[in-house]
Amino acid sequence: MSGNDVKQLGSFVWSIAELLRGDFKQSEYGKIILPFVVLRRLDCILDETKQDVLGMAESLPDDMDEDARDTLLSGVVGQNIRLYNLSRFTFASLKGQDASDIHKNLIDYITKFSGNVRDIFLDKFLFTDQLKRLNDAGLLYQVFDRFSQIDLHPDAVSNLEMGYLFEDLIRRFSEISNETAGEHYTPREVIRLIVSLLLINDKDALTGSGVIRQVYDPAAGTGGMLSIAEMEMKELNDRIRVELFGQELNPESFAICKSDMLVTGHNPENIAYGNTLTQDAHATKRFHYMLSNPPYGVDWKKYADAIKAEADELGMSGRFGAGLPRISDGQLLFLQHMISKMRNDEQGSRIGIVMNGSPLFTGGAGSGESEIRRWMLENDWVEAIIALPTDLFYNTGIQTYVWLLSNRKEASRHGKVQLIDASGERFWKSMRKSLGSKRREIPEDACDEIARIYAEMLNGDGDWGDVSKIFATTDFGYREIRVERPLKLAFSVTQQGLETLRDAKPFQRLDATEQESVLIALLNHLPDDERWIDRDDFEKALSGALRRADVKIGAPVKKAILAALSERDEDAEICKDKKGNPEPDTDLRDHELVPLGEDWRVYVQREVLPFVPDAWVDESYTDAQDGGIGRVGYEINFNRYFYKYVPPRPLEEIDAELKALEAEIAGLLQEVVE
Repeated sequence: MSGNDVKQLGSFVWSIAELLRGDFKQSEYGKIILPFVVLRRLDCILDETKQDVLGMAESLPDDMDEDARDTLLSGVVGQNIRLYNLSRFTFASLKGQDASDIHKNLIDYITKFSGNVRDIFLDKFLFTDQLKRLNDAGLLYQVFDRFSQIDLHPDAVSNLEMGYLFEDLIRRFSEISNETAGEHYTPREVIRLIVSLLLINDKDALTGSGVIRQVYDPAAGTGGMLSIAEMEMKELNDRIRVELFGQELNPESFAICKSDMLVTGHNPENIAYGNTLTQDAHATKRFHYMLSNPPYGVDWKKYADAIKAEADELGMSGRFGAGLPRISDGQLLFLQHMISKMRNDEQGSRIGIVMNGSPLFTGGAGSGESEIRRWMLENDWVEAIIALPTDLFYNTGIQTYVWLLSNRKEASRHGKVQLIDASGERFWKSMRKSLGSKRREIPEDACDEIARIYAEMLNGDGDWGDVSKIFATTDFGYREIRVERPLKLAFSVTQQGLETLRDAKPFQRLDATEQESVLIALLNHLPDDERWIDRDDFEKALSGALRRADVKIGAPVKKAILAALSERDEDAEICKDKKGNPEPDTDLRDHELVPLGEDWRVYVQREVLPFVPDAWVDESYTDAQDGGIGRVGYEINFNRYFYKYVPPRPLEEIDAELKALEAEIAGLLQEVVE
């Protein structure tokens, strides 16, 4: 089936949703159409062996073990398909029944599937509820009849094409209900690119007999990443055994994914339902390959208590010991979860994950995001990061990035990270028709080229000098040192200063008489025309004034007076503490980012002291992990490494363009007047 045929099939299925208009909300269309698509797919697969399955069921004893019974009946279906149906009905025979019985007969058909399929329709799709609503609205037979006209047999529509069909339908349903299609689907060419990047250096290891590989997606959606990963691995070696694992939170997506596992011969129990971050269904499992497209910018506030508890209780022995990102974005939680499932053996694991730009640079030194980046880079797991073109996804046009990680790096990649800027025009083409926000796609030859650039570790070579660059892991690190400058204050008694003092809380805690005594002492015993540029001198003058006025104050009020009657003055003397050390001016405090490979003292001598000679570094501002001066941070700024200067256009050219526009506007206005 061609791509156009898949689109036509999607349009036909979409047209069935039009029958629901008026009786159902647009947001409810998918809850009816998607399970019907799955049901019709299963019906087409089981139709040929229907009578053989029923015959086998009749010959089996009633008290037979259920697992053995399922194995035998699924075996009759064959093709490693782990399901069967014991209803006497099929879509074809249902059409021959009285239309008034369609609801009863469909219920019989659905409830007589094997238990693993029954669970999908009854518990995840809640399909019996939808069938009742359709029947009550008088629409059930019409919808059923339209679906019975579609041939979804694998000979007509492959598993990959079924993935495209679901992708198209979910996108459409999400658009009309203002939901997020990107939470369910990753464009197929992006998945193919990720899989190519994961496998390109493993081709030799994947060939031969007896090869088993386990693939995992913690945000599996409808299983597109898993199915394409298997397909690509089978193309490399048709004898390889690929075991697929995943977990999905959305019930409809989970149901579709599990259905796909059933009809392709995989163990459906390997696809779990639930929240990966709080209910890890594969806690003891480790995987050869992991790939995912977790939700972008989705907060994890609802699950924060459980995640923080795990981080506190288990620390580095758990999944989130490296750090927690800000509550508004959980992408790095998924990445940490995947790292925790790396295999600690000779084969190791490889991870491919697509995320937006936030995990690259959000958060300064000491933040959760920075600490997670630090953990990954200092453990030398990050192999490469690839910037993708914009406008690739169905629900957003933002820039996205593929991260590649491994705990078994090739020797040539040790201590290095490859950055590839594949966002330029040479790596994408415009689509003839936009699909939501998706206006571009990555052609197959561009995918191959990106994979080649990665595999060959091109580093600013030849035609790709502005596309691929190799960095040491430490190149992304820095020490954030705290630079202080001395506090210099001048003091004088002014009306504005006294008003500020009246508003100070320590002063307001005094009773009215005490307040008046302090103000009189300041006004009568401190000259209003004098300006003190040394704090010690002013404190002596203040003490004398209060003593002469016979007024006693506590330390908080004295502090309030000093704050209210002072102002910063570069010509004033430096304020010092009791030990004679300069006090820092917090308003002038600054932070410098010193590259990890450079001594901070040398940096300060070169970059700070020539401009502010009285500055010093606060050596008490240290890193929590290594105790060194300054806090260690990591960020990966693509724009910095791939920035291309574009000179402004000549002024003459701009001026000529403006004059042409002015003439055009004048002509249009003249037409209006005439």
